[in-house]
Amino acid sequence: MEPLRSDDPRRIGPYDLVARFDTEEPWARGRVAVPERRFIGRLPGGNRTVVISTPLPGADAARFAVEAEAARRRLAGDWIAPVADLGGTGEALWYASPYLPALPLPGALAAHGGPLPERTVRAVGAALAEALAAAHAWGVTHGGVSPGAVLLTADGPWLTCFGAHRSGPPGAGAGSLPPEQVAGGQTLPPGDIYALGSVLAYAATGHTVPERRELPEGLRTTIARCLARDPASRPQGGQLLAELTRTEEAPAGSGAVAALGPGWLPGAVIGALVRQSAELLAAETDVAGGPVAGGEAPGGPSYEPTALGRI
Repeated sequence: MEPLRSDDPRRIGPYDLVARFDTEEPWARGRVAVPERRFIGRLPGGNRTVVISTPLPGADAARFAVEAEAARRRLAGDWIAPVADLGGTGEALWYASPYLPALPLPGALAAHGGPLPERTVRAVGAALAEALAAAHAWGVTHGGVSPGAVLLTADGPWLTCFGAHRSGPPGAGAGSLPPEQVAGGQTLPPGDIYALGSVLAYAATGHTVPERRELPEGLRTTIARCLARDPASRPQGGQLLAELTRTEEAPAGSGAVAALGPGWLPGAVIGALVRQSAELLAAETDVAGGPVAGGEAPGGPSYEPTALGRI
């Protein structure tokens, strides 16, 4: 989370903007692009806080609108950030998702001080594989899975940026685009699996195009299968979910929830989520409690501190 800049809008739709959601600080080998511009906003009165997404400059606004509307109408699930509201036209298009304290995956690596533990990577992969399997079953291809599109909350990952369906820059992270998409081919579910493999490689090593030997041994084969150049050689979402959750303790068919038990998220990441929640509350208090004409302090909005979720 970062303060608004001088050239940022102060209001989008009915929402007053409080802060930028993403930071500009890079981690590991270069900056990881985010396929949308994201802000934290709230309704006047403070009773609803959201993450607002808008297209990047130069993005296909019509495609952004189509994908955001498709996500709002057709997508739901534990690991998919819901599109709760959308509006605007042309370059002023936007959509909003409910706010929870969350870190984009690059921010989680920065908070942890390096690549995430294998257990965390497996849990993230399981949840995202489950989300993609559901989306593909509904006939929706994401087309823009990347580290910046994955948010980590205390309750598990959220897959976001369904409005940022893309075939390349702006917002394309190195290694996240499947070869067939780079070549201009149609965006299909196997491309999402390739991109998910790139996300898991990033979570495990700090960059999206690692050498095979850099990957944790327990994840090396699974990630390599996702990154196969031949789309037909990649696993489907359900198959990938089974691979990532197959343990002696977890029964077959237990899904991603089994991977998200106590301790799945490193303590440093949890601490960063707590700080973000506190900083947002302070930022909203500053906005609401500033001086008014005559020097009187207003009563301020009714505001419930944002719940962190289960830890």
